[in-house]
Amino acid sequence: MSKLFQDFTLKGLALKNRIMMSPMCMYSAGDDGRPTDWHLVHYGTRAVGGVGLIMQEATAVERRGRISGNDLGLWEDAQVEPLKRLVDFVHAAGAKLAVQLAHAGRKCGVPGERIVAPSSLHWSDEYPVPAELTREEIRTIVAAFGRAARRAVAAGYDAVEVHAAHGYLIHEFLSPLSNQRTDEYGGTRENRVRFLRAVLEEVRANIPAEMPLFLRVSANDFVPGGLDIGETVEIVRLVKELVDLVDVSSGGLLAPRIDLYAGYQVNYAAAVRQEVGLPTGAVGLITTPELAEEIIGNGRADLVVLGRALLRRPYWPLYAAHVLKAEIPWPREYERGRYR
Repeated sequence: MSKLFQDFTLKGLALKNRIMMSPMCMYSAGDDGRPTDWHLVHYGTRAVGGVGLIMQEATAVERRGRISGNDLGLWEDAQVEPLKRLVDFVHAAGAKLAVQLAHAGRKCGVPGERIVAPSSLHWSDEYPVPAELTREEIRTIVAAFGRAARRAVAAGYDAVEVHAAHGYLIHEFLSPLSNQRTDEYGGTRENRVRFLRAVLEEVRANIPAEMPLFLRVSANDFVPGGLDIGETVEIVRLVKELVDLVDVSSGGLLAPRIDLYAGYQVNYAAAVRQEVGLPTGAVGLITTPELAEEIIGNGRADLVVLGRALLRRPYWPLYAAHVLKAEIPWPREYERGRYR
């Protein structure tokens, strides 16, 4: 029996397989942060294609928390109903849908917004120098994560992920390369984790006890003095009781050269799983059914998280089941296309 197509249960979330779609920004929403027909087709297609859990792209908790002016959002109640239509559509197609709650911090590229960060250090020369967040502003953003989580529950999502990776606001607090504060939010590891902990506590307080809370982290900044896997393990350990699964990525804080190869981030997920004892998702150039099967079969992660592979091949799970000789149901409408 294929390990990739075994079911997986996490609290109240029951998945039919171990395949998760990585959150990938489509930059196709309106300035109001609401989904369009593009999102309906995009996510619905992957649901039809057999993905167990779809993680919706970074969804901003504030207008100033958007990466672009075309990001999805959950910063106001009017966004709930349009997103509920998307959730219901994905459910009807046989998949579960989670949402990644995010704040871009200094990587906000929306003209006219006040860009904020833990410290006044810009992302690159093409971006403005951000304003250093005050304590009151930090509390405001924490509360925004909580309200967005409550809206996610109202929209019917199956799980929530807090985005603490790829150089966005929470990652900016975690890494000493971007956090040079001298107050209780900077300096020691415990202080740099304080904002993340507050966000996780606030989100947890606004979702049902049976709803899983995922955390996406960047395990390595690939720059001397930044985060590495050892530091990441200790960071996750500090918030372990608040998290149900760690989605382990890397990079994004700066722009170093990274050597890319198949499964190049899998060892990070394996390390967090082994050292902290939490379930993990492994991401990063996982493209073949054989590699995905190996990751799950050898216990290196609990979910394989596919990104670009699913952009190229939205029915990848159906193909993978054929390669791995797993008998899974096909959409009734597509039975004529079943591999023989």
